[in-house]
Amino acid sequence: MKTIYNDFLGVTLSEENLIREVELVRERARQAEKEIKLISLNDRLHIIKNLKKVLYDKRYKILEVIQKESFKSSTDILTSEIYGPIDFLGFVLKNAKKSLRDQKVPTPIALMGKKSFIYYEPLGTALSIVPWNYPLFNPIIHAATSFVCGNATIIKPSEVTPMKGLIEEILSEAGFSNNWVQIVYGDGLVGKALIDTYPDKIFFVGSVETGKKVMAQASKNLIPVELELGGKDPMIVFEDANIHRATSGALWGGLTASGQSCTSVERLMVHESIYESFKKSLIKKAAEIQVGDGANPDFEIGPMVTDFQTKIVREHLEDALNKGATLLTGNDWDRTSRFIPPLILEGVTRDMIVYSEETFGPIIPIYKFSTEKEALEMANDSDYGLSASIWSEDIEKCKRVARNIKTGNISINNVMLTEGNANLPFGGCKLSGFGRFKGLVGFHSFTMSKSVLIDKNSNLIESHWYPYDNEKHNLFKKMISSLYSGNIWGIIKALIFSIKLEKYSQKNTPSR
Repeated sequence: MKTIYNDFLGVTLSEENLIREVELVRERARQAEKEIKLISLNDRLHIIKNLKKVLYDKRYKILEVIQKESFKSSTDILTSEIYGPIDFLGFVLKNAKKSLRDQKVPTPIALMGKKSFIYYEPLGTALSIVPWNYPLFNPIIHAATSFVCGNATIIKPSEVTPMKGLIEEILSEAGFSNNWVQIVYGDGLVGKALIDTYPDKIFFVGSVETGKKVMAQASKNLIPVELELGGKDPMIVFEDANIHRATSGALWGGLTASGQSCTSVERLMVHESIYESFKKSLIKKAAEIQVGDGANPDFEIGPMVTDFQTKIVREHLEDALNKGATLLTGNDWDRTSRFIPPLILEGVTRDMIVYSEETFGPIIPIYKFSTEKEALEMANDSDYGLSASIWSEDIEKCKRVARNIKTGNISINNVMLTEGNANLPFGGCKLSGFGRFKGLVGFHSFTMSKSVLIDKNSNLIESHWYPYDNEKHNLFKKMISSLYSGNIWGIIKALIFSIKLEKYSQKNTPSR
């Protein structure tokens, strides 16, 4: 696989060299577009089948590399970074043909005799800029979907967890040729330069702040973008929820990957009637969670990935405490170490940073509510809209609440699970972005839909073509009035007028 190393952490390159290098990346992608276009969908899927096997065969090496760079719990890595992409590739193998085949669609009565289709064609080159928290999952699902759809792909991983050479090795062993997928390493300057090479579409996963910059830069050349950004996900626990299950779900949902997931539970809302017993159980279970070396399977939580994210957690925590919140667990944290214990906060108010801004760390603010209406208002009181969870024995109530939360994903009596089903589209609304990865619509995100209408090659002249005259005008009026009269006789009369229009148009069109 072609690899461009632009590691700005240790090497300073001139802007001129950077521009030349990324232009070469784009040229290779253009050549790859032509090569991939000649590969049948069956052959592309055969390569995806190989990729699935390579991921499985290399699962322990993958685990070792990701753990070394991200420090995450090895069990988290097994479930999200190894099982996750392997399962997703199974979905691709099962559904790509169905989703990408030409789709015949209905043709209205006024266009009788014609046929209508939607073709799903490659974009050309897709640029994916992916984050540091799931360094294998995102590149693999983007590269696989993009390739199956017939695109060349450029992926820029985060400089924090680049895993240099690993993805190239995996793709090469699966049968990907050079340049079909190019991995370009570096910091934000590299991503900025890649956007200026005018890819056909940009997929960005990351922070709101950076997503806005990507969108602004892309807009200069009208490059379409899809953004999967942050979240401030609510978890609503009603009075009839199973407390044992819900408390365990809240802790895993808020703390997995040390809370460094866009769908982490960041707002825990509990009905007032069970609040105290729920809080007691939550605190007890939190005290049993082990924080330590993520490579040791006995530890549930590893350290934070970066110092800058640790600093954000400290700032959110100290701001809340200074403004009157109470820390229920984690008082022994020194505010510096990346090894952060579960931090459960009570008494969080709207003037605190942690109330509205994404923390992306192991803080779980817990709130009390009294009615379904209040819970909904609290859940929607956010600029984010990525995911949410609802817990209750009353499934109909859960469904009702789900329909009224403005978010892209809902788990009922579970947490962070919609992204675990590759059949479900994934994405958000509001500041959480737009567009959808995964699911059948995920294929269409990596394609250009082309509408096609087919007519016979005859000498007939369309009735709506020139020339116009009063007689044709009146026939059109009668046909439209009859067609939308709301009864079967009107439709029959519309057909009669349509036939008259057809005959009149052929008779009154000047011959060649």
